[in-house]
Amino acid sequence: MTDDTDDTDDTDDSQNNNSSLANAPVHVKLAVDLIMLLEQQQLSDSDILAALDIVSADYKKKLKVGGNSTSHIPAPAS
Repeated sequence: MTDDTDDTDDTDDSQNNNSSLANAPVHVKLAVDLIMLLEQQQLSDSDILAALDIVSADYKKKLKVGGNSTSHIPAPAS
């Protein structure tokens, strides 16, 4: 009996996903990159979520005080 599966479907799906990601908003691309980075670290889910809570709180705090969101240096006091 022969294998009737067609590998071109997988390739087409992969290419469609890549082109969809290329056209995705920046925050979606960043999320995908972060997920890949976190998965490579092979950490527990609870450690990853705890770290993401810290990162989220840090960025929200910077936005609240008017700091530079691309730097860990707070904005100068007015």
